[in-house]
Amino acid sequence: MKFTLANRVQSLTPSTTLAITAKAKELKDNGVDVIGLGAGEPDFNTPVHILEAAKNSMDEGFTKYTPSGGLPALKKAIIEKTSRDQGINYAPNEVIVTNGAKHGLFTLFQVLLNEGDEVIIPTPYWVSYPEQVKLAEGTPIYLEGKEENQFKITPDQLKSVITEKTRAVIINSPSNPTGMLYTADELKAIGEICLAHNILIISDEIYEKLVYGAEKHVSIAELSKELREQTIIINGVSKSHSMTGWRIGYALGNREIIGAMTDLASHSTSNPTTTSQYASIAAYNGSQESVEEMRQSFESRLNSVIDTINSIPGFHCLKPQGAFYLFPNVAQAAKLTGYASVDDFAKALLEEANVAVIPGSGFGANDYIRLSYATSLAQFEKALDRIHKFVEEKVKVQQ
Repeated sequence: MKFTLANRVQSLTPSTTLAITAKAKELKDNGVDVIGLGAGEPDFNTPVHILEAAKNSMDEGFTKYTPSGGLPALKKAIIEKTSRDQGINYAPNEVIVTNGAKHGLFTLFQVLLNEGDEVIIPTPYWVSYPEQVKLAEGTPIYLEGKEENQFKITPDQLKSVITEKTRAVIINSPSNPTGMLYTADELKAIGEICLAHNILIISDEIYEKLVYGAEKHVSIAELSKELREQTIIINGVSKSHSMTGWRIGYALGNREIIGAMTDLASHSTSNPTTTSQYASIAAYNGSQESVEEMRQSFESRLNSVIDTINSIPGFHCLKPQGAFYLFPNVAQAAKLTGYASVDDFAKALLEEANVAVIPGSGFGANDYIRLSYATSLAQFEKALDRIHKFVEEKVKVQQ
C-alpha cells in the first residue's frame, strides 16, 4: 500500500547535527576511533542533588499527570530564577513548562503563525528555527549576521526586511552556532524597531549561563517594561544544568500567547515528564555551584584551544563569548585541500581524519564548520591535531 506524506513534512531538512552524530556513532560501533565534536550537550552528568530529587519524587509516588503547563512549584521556581537572574517578574499564567526548549519554540510558532506569516531569522541560525517556522506554514526570512559584526544583525538590516507580513524576529544570545553575545545597547536598538513595527521578539536564552570573560548575558526583556511585553523568552535546564535528556524547557511572556501554547500542549503532549519537572525544581531551587563549575570548565577549554584552531592552515575563528562551540571559517582550508565545498571537506574529516564536525550549511553559513568543545580537553586537542595533520597532508598532495 502506498501512502502520501503531508506537504508540511516533505520539505523538511533533517537535523544536520543529529545526522552527523548518528554517522559518527555508526563508525564508532564498527570499531573506528572517531572523535565527535558535533554534540550540543555538556559532557557532565546531571548534578547529584538533582538526581536525588528525581529519585525522591518517584519514591514518594509523584509519577502521575501534571497540569499541561507544568507543575505550579516548577513555575514558581522559574519565576524566582528569572527575577533573581534578570530582575524580570512574571505571573504563573505567563509561564509554560515544555518538553525541552525546542518543544517550546515549536509550540510558539504553531500558535503564532498563519500561512505566509514571516519570521526573521538571523544567520548563522540554530538548525531547527527555519524548519519549525515552515511546519507552522510560516516563511523564514534570513538576515545575514556578518562575521565582521561578530555574526550579529544590525538595526538597519532588520528594518530593511520588515514587511506587513513580519510577525516575529528571533534573537539567540549567546548564539548557537557562533557563541556570540548581543550587548544591551544592541538589543535596545533592535527592540525599538520591533516596538515601532509591533513585531514579537523571540529571545532564545538557552545558553545564558555559559558566558565567558568580562561579558554579561542580557535579556532583551529586562531592558524596559515595553520590551518585556513584546518578548517571549525561551529557556530551559538542558545546557545550564547538563539536563539535555530530561527534556524540560519553558517559555515566558504574554499571557494570551502562553495560554494558547498551554491549550495546544494539552492536546499534544498532555504535560512535561513529571519526574523531570521535580528534578528541574531542584535545579533552580538548589545549589548553583555545579553550574558555575561547568561554566569555568568550558571557559578554560576555550582559552586552551582558540589559538590552536587558528593555527590550522586555512582556518579563521573568532573567539566566542558564550555557549560551547567554535565556528571557524574554513573556506580557504577546503580550497587548499582540493575540496569543492566545505560540506565535502567536513565529510572527508569524518571519513579520513575520523573527526566529526558539523558543516555550516546546516546553519545557513556555507563557509564554516561547527565544533563543540563540550568534550574533554584531551579529546578536543587530539581532534585538532588530527585536523591539522589532515590539512597539511592534503595541501602537500595539491602542491
